[in-house]
This record gives sequence, structure tokens and C-alpha cells, in this order.
Amino acid sequence: MAHIFSQSQAGTSILKGVSRSFYLSLRLLPKSMRDAAGLGYLLARSSDTIADTAELAVEDRLHCLDAFHRSVLQGETFSTPNELLEHCTPGEKILMQHAPEHLGWLATLSPAERELVHEVIDEIISGQRLDLMRFGHASKDSRMVIEDDATLIDYCQRVAGSVGVFWTKLGFLGEGAHFCRENEATMLQWGKHFGCALQLVNILRDRPEDLRNGRYYLPGTAHLTDEHALLHAQDRWLTQARTWVEEGLHYASALRGKRLRCATVLPALLAIETIEKMQAATWCQMQQRVKITRADVFRCLAEAMLF
Repeated sequence: MAHIFSQSQAGTSILKGVSRSFYLSLRLLPKSMRDAAGLGYLLARSSDTIADTAELAVEDRLHCLDAFHRSVLQGETFSTPNELLEHCTPGEKILMQHAPEHLGWLATLSPAERELVHEVIDEIISGQRLDLMRFGHASKDSRMVIEDDATLIDYCQRVAGSVGVFWTKLGFLGEGAHFCRENEATMLQWGKHFGCALQLVNILRDRPEDLRNGRYYLPGTAHLTDEHALLHAQDRWLTQARTWVEEGLHYASALRGKRLRCATVLPALLAIETIEKMQAATWCQMQQRVKITRADVFRCLAEAMLF
């Protein structure tokens, strides 16, 4: 038990270094959900670090991502390549150096929890892999595009909608009837769309940088150059993101625990804040990247505590 406890404590400390916001949310979760949710996040953040380290060749990232995937699902030994560590942020470097310990921690979860972690990491990595294959060689001189709405939505579902599904299944597993007031099918649908909303907000917020690097996530926009047209093209996706966030609010409202509601609704409130800022932004402001201020965060946190 002491060994399991030390793994959990160490993982939580590392999580604080790579995502302070999720660290705060994790502390609000019921104990029955905390370990699997925290470990799932650490593993997903590790695969994300592999996929996003642009200094490595696309083929090397795909190879490393596949090795990490096998280590999660099949228990194969994984060692982070030195060339990856050289280009990580300090927090990411610590995260990746401890990847073998996190994989060992996975083996201590219950079989049901482990199955849920396997399921979500498998889905996330499938999305990250597709994204690397689609955009890995994009540049300002070589544009890569998503051709249709279904492909964009599929990507959002893989890398983020899957997290909402994981969170929901974990809640029902650990808390049973105490988890929420809605049936599981409804919560799974709301949770999936909630995750998709958060990913879509990130895509829209990062869009100017992506365009500079030849990555066209919004279908049918590769020909646009006029600033008004560039802004107009994102309107329907901002509307879609807001619709999905509303499902996230329904999801949070259905949760029984006050601390759990607070942890869950905070990302929704921050997403709404971001959407509203993007809807009011000029293209010049979008290029400077729309940001949430510290005051915005504290206001949303206060609102979340009263939700």
C-alpha cells in the first residue's frame, strides 16, 4: 500500500508541474476517481508531449508514440529518447523522465480502472497519430487541410471527447448511483460533447498560429486571405463549441457532489469566457492569441464554487 501511495503522491506532484489547473480539479474529485483520473491525464500528457515536440522528425515522433502506446496497452518497457528530453520544457522533462514509473502505477489500478485508462489512451493516441500524419509536414509553403466537417469532429472526439467518456465511466464505476442524477447514456453523450467543445476552443484559439504554419483545421478555409473572411469562417464553429459547452453545463448540473460539480464546471465556464472573447475579437487580436486573465480565472472559479 505504501508503494501505491508513493506512486500516487509522486504523480500528483508531477501533474502540478505540467498543469496547475487540472491539479486543482483533481484535488476536488472523489477519492474513488482520483488515482485513475490523475494517471490517465499524466499518460495523455506524455503522449501529447511526444506528438507535439516539433524539433523531432515526424517519423521519429510516430515511432516514439507507437512505442509509448504499446507500453500502455501491453506493458512493454518504455524509455524516453534523449533527443526528446532535450527539447522538452522543464515540467515536460520531469514528466517524461518518470514515464516508466507512471506505467508501473498503471499496473496497480483495479482491472476495471485499468481497462478504462487503456481505452481512453488508445483513443487519444489514435487521434494524435492521425494529426501527426495529416499535419506533421505542414509549413507556410506546404499547406495541409482538413477536408470536411466529419473529419474535424472525429479528431475532436478522439483526442478530447474520449476524455469526457472516460471521466463519466470512471464516475459511475467509483461512485455508482452517487455520481449523478442522470442515466449513463445521457451523461456519456454530454461528456463526449463537452470534451469536443474544449478541444474545438483550443483549435479556434490557436488558429492564427496554425495558419502561419500551414495547418488548416477548419474545412473549406485554405483559400481565404481577407481578414473579414478569416473571422467569418470561424463563426459557425464558435457556435458549435458554445452548443457543446452548454451540454457540459448540463453534465455538471447533473453531478451530485458539490466538489465534483465545481471541478467539472470550471473548464466549461473558462471555455465560455474564451468563446465570448473570440467572438468579439478582431483578426489582429486573434493573431495575438486570445487569453483569459487571472481575474477571469478567479471570477470563473468563484462561480464554479457556487454552481
